[in-house]
Amino acid sequence: MFKLLKNLFTDPNEKKLRKLEPIVEEINKLEAKIGSLTDAELKGKTEEFKDRLAQGESLDELLPEAFAVVREASKRTTGMRHYDVQLIGGIVLHQGKIAEMKTGEGKTLVATLPIYLNALTGKGVHAITVNDYLAERDSEWMGQIYEFLGLEVGLVLEDMDYDERKQAYQADITYGTNNQFGFDYLRDNMAIDDDHLVQRELHYCIVDEVDSILIDEARTPLIISGPTQQSPALYYKFAEIAKKLNKEEHYTVDEKASSITLTDEGNDKVESILNIDNLYDNQYMDYLHHINQALRAKELMKRDKDYIVKDGEVHIVDEFTGRLMSGRRYSEGLHQAIEAKEGVDIQKESQTLASITFQNYFRMYDKLAGMTGTAATEETEFEEIYDLEVVVIPTNEPVAREDLPDVIYKTEDAKFNAVVADIKARYKKGQPVLVGTVSIEKSEELSRRLKQVHVPHEVLNAKYHEREAEIVKRAGQRGAITIATNMAGRGTDIVLGDGVDKLGGLHVIGTERHESRRIDNQLRGRSGRQGDPGSSRFYVSLEDDLMRLFGSDRIAGVMNTLGLEDDQPIEHNLITKSIANAQNRVESRNFEIRKSILEYDDVLNKQRQVIYNQRRRVLEGKDLEEIIFGMAEQWLDESLDIYINDKVHPDEWDLAGLVNYLANQLKGLDLSEEELSSLSREEIKDELFNKFTTAYQARRSELGNDGMEELEKVVMLKIIDQKWMDHLHAIDDLRQGIGLRAYGQRDPLVEYKFESFEMFKQMSSWIREDIIKYLFAIEVVRSDSIEDDRSFDYGHGPLTTAYDTVRPPVQGQGQQEDEVKLKPIVKGEEPGRNDPCPCGSGKKYKKCCINK
Repeated sequence: MFKLLKNLFTDPNEKKLRKLEPIVEEINKLEAKIGSLTDAELKGKTEEFKDRLAQGESLDELLPEAFAVVREASKRTTGMRHYDVQLIGGIVLHQGKIAEMKTGEGKTLVATLPIYLNALTGKGVHAITVNDYLAERDSEWMGQIYEFLGLEVGLVLEDMDYDERKQAYQADITYGTNNQFGFDYLRDNMAIDDDHLVQRELHYCIVDEVDSILIDEARTPLIISGPTQQSPALYYKFAEIAKKLNKEEHYTVDEKASSITLTDEGNDKVESILNIDNLYDNQYMDYLHHINQALRAKELMKRDKDYIVKDGEVHIVDEFTGRLMSGRRYSEGLHQAIEAKEGVDIQKESQTLASITFQNYFRMYDKLAGMTGTAATEETEFEEIYDLEVVVIPTNEPVAREDLPDVIYKTEDAKFNAVVADIKARYKKGQPVLVGTVSIEKSEELSRRLKQVHVPHEVLNAKYHEREAEIVKRAGQRGAITIATNMAGRGTDIVLGDGVDKLGGLHVIGTERHESRRIDNQLRGRSGRQGDPGSSRFYVSLEDDLMRLFGSDRIAGVMNTLGLEDDQPIEHNLITKSIANAQNRVESRNFEIRKSILEYDDVLNKQRQVIYNQRRRVLEGKDLEEIIFGMAEQWLDESLDIYINDKVHPDEWDLAGLVNYLANQLKGLDLSEEELSSLSREEIKDELFNKFTTAYQARRSELGNDGMEELEKVVMLKIIDQKWMDHLHAIDDLRQGIGLRAYGQRDPLVEYKFESFEMFKQMSSWIREDIIKYLFAIEVVRSDSIEDDRSFDYGHGPLTTAYDTVRPPVQGQGQQEDEVKLKPIVKGEEPGRNDPCPCGSGKKYKKCCINK
């Protein structure tokens, strides 16, 4: 009975770990046997494992011996031997779960175990890191193990061309960043030649710093965009108008919701400056958008916190890591509004051409796993969104770090004075200190104060990120004082210098509580690696953003009641509880935001998969004729529904309109109203399909099989891409305005699902209509020397990739082609805007097909 009760109350994580112990014992039993093999025999194990897989053995059955082989190969190449807890981490990763491992526990080495095992399938394994430096470091460092065992290692970096990327993805194991893998997926689905495809099927992926990538960055979709023709002058104009408006009098600011609202007085003033009657009139909606973005740039976007200005350009700072987000731009004109505010050159606004969230990208892998030092606090989200279970891996040595209680001050000035005093005292005795700040602005403020008291130090933020690894490596040396934004050197161990352990180890100071507990835990986790001594403390003020917006009222009341001076700190359970409550509220709100983004993107994702699958079939030249005939049949059904609907009496059929429409749609179609008048609807459809087949075969005879296939491919890709881009633009507009439906007691998500589906059906219909039309309307001109520049230019200018983003496209080397190329040219003149529409609808062209 007692044993039963004990089992019932056992920690669930302990139960998970106990199940893995027998596997670890089995791996350890093989260590001596595997260690006796020669280098050649050890390398030969890889081919042996592949043969056993081919004969039906599973990866789980191979695991103990494969892990023992990797451990031995690591000892011979890197000099590092996997601890038992690292073996447990490797098993968890192989099972498609998240391994939470504390800083300094060797996550990079842990990943080699499941990466090698899963690479044996030949389907490719992706190792995702948060930046190019870590991807390159890990591919070279851990690559020694894989290459020793006969596997190929690839690396994807930002400046690589097609051929280099394709080669990297063909390797057994490929390292790179989440951005590069996501953008390559989108670029593959915009390629105009199957030679440009670089990725294979998404098989198995391990995400390092999984919380950063799948949680923190999940609110920002990956976007590939192209420039639009928006005038920069408008942004400068509205930046000047924003300067003339006063907070509270002309507009109100809601920092929690990150929104700006014009007051009646503000509305009147803007209308007066613009000399217009009604800012909310449809014709002035662009003006309303511009003034809202100009005010957001003015009030909500802070220089040296949200962005920096460097070399005459505005660069976004990642709020979670403190790093510059290279190439990223805010969407919807906000970035241009900031550029106008700062008086720098305005880059062109962009149009979305392809997009996907990290959530939907990573959920496409057959098996996904991740590792981080901080995942347990977001376990619910990992399970709900990604179906990923979190397993907390015990440390190899007990954690000896002392986490001191928070101290709170009334003002930020008093708080910084206390931080400086703490740093100065520890510097005098030689103890190294790592100070975490939430923004560049705060790190530079603290640096200024330390200079005043003559304490030498290093500053690590987005302005000085080039020296990140070098600064972090020295942060544990005697007397080192390092100020860092939230990136705090993730991925690089801080090793203690000689004698530092006797001084108390590395002391970590947090100058502010972050809205996420994980970020605080990551900062604390920089100290106390592998059983080293260390300590941490957070300094908080009532003026900090988190406390000011979410938690300071009760504490301020207590401090005022006690009559505390500004520089008199308070330590109390009430403070700790209030901070925890504030963080919980913010975390819950952010989770709901990410969940909402995913719910909306899930709708678009289903449509994306349909379009991308259709596009891939076309790109690979699979069954093009079958696709065309399928589209033709659907197009005919849709056309007949318009002109001779089966729910309408035949006497009311518009045969003349049908004949006129089809004659305009299919060049040279021999069709008259008389020959259709005596036929039933089904007979008309059969007759029309026969005529389409005849016209199609004539077109094929005219161009030859190869010529027809290339024309089909060019036309289908061009039209699918153009209609999809138009659809994305329309979906963006729908998404921005759908929230207003809640005022009419309607669920915005339900409305969005319904309307986006109707829009997708309409887009699909237009795709079919235009493909059929252009297959017969295009004149083919033969040319013997068309250069293939292998670029992403679809006739609307060069494309750029965005992470809400703008970045140059990846281009391969141009090359001359000797075979005959086909260059499509549309015949006929464009009708006048007021001419009858050639589709036969009876409407003016400007009211009908001009926008199709």
